[in-house]
Amino acid sequence: MEPRISIVTLGVRSLETSRRFYTDLGFPTTRSVESGIIFFQTGGTCLALYPLEKLAQDVSPELSAKRTGFTGITLAYVARSKTEVDAVLDAAVAAGGVIEKIAQEVFWGGYSGYFSDPDGHLWEVAYADLWSFNEDGSLVIE
Repeated sequence: MEPRISIVTLGVRSLETSRRFYTDLGFPTTRSVESGIIFFQTGGTCLALYPLEKLAQDVSPELSAKRTGFTGITLAYVARSKTEVDAVLDAAVAAGGVIEKIAQEVFWGGYSGYFSDPDGHLWEVAYADLWSFNEDGSLVIE
């Protein structure tokens, strides 16, 4: 297996609500709600939205689609500056998200905060001087 992630699929209650949220944040969509799944092309990885109940059934007919509490998964957007961290968090709130942790200096030497999307999926927005980017916008991890 090649060490890469091709698609991250989020189970959502409403395709239209989630499509609007991510579109308002600037994610370019490639499919409409009518197709039953929505894909957003991002730098190197695709973000997909799919109805939560259908996603649970796709995994296993016995799997419950109930989501309660912390799932142990966060998505992250690495910003190019502290100012961008604040701007992305503000944009998330304007699009209908909720701030879960205000942006602040953090123990690992960076600056970050968290928001949740309309379905409670958690996103960290972070900046650190030690991070750099490839030309395509992907993060360089050394």
